[in-house]
Amino acid sequence: MKLLKWLSVTDRFYKIYLDKQLAPFGINSSQHMFLIKICRSPGILQDSLMDMFYVHPSNIVRTIAALEKQGMITRSPSTKDKRTCNLYPTDRALSVIDEVQAVCEKTEALLLQGINKADQELFLKLLTQAGKNITAELHIERTEEEFND
Repeated sequence: MKLLKWLSVTDRFYKIYLDKQLAPFGINSSQHMFLIKICRSPGILQDSLMDMFYVHPSNIVRTIAALEKQGMITRSPSTKDKRTCNLYPTDRALSVIDEVQAVCEKTEALLLQGINKADQELFLKLLTQAGKNITAELHIERTEEEFND
């Protein structure tokens, strides 16, 4: 049960830390991944975010709506599939995205502090395998590329 305990502790406290670091940009720890992806891939389909982030569609809709309300993104109906939208970053998002990315990198460095490079790579490999194990058990199919993204 130590693994579950420390996964939970790490998850809870890195989110608190990240929320504090991201607050000046008007976003939080549940929004940063989406904003980065949208800024790096303007026009991305909203539906494609489900496969990237392993979250329920209602969470994506809620997060996208919040980012839109905060003036970070705009939605445009897809010309290829009217059931979904293309997502675009606003000038506001583009003006802060490099700093948001830097906060995320700083947070990762903090989490891996005191762990040598070889062990960091092993840790990521093992954590990825753990993710594969649980998604397979839940019959959630993912490609190898999705796990490496």
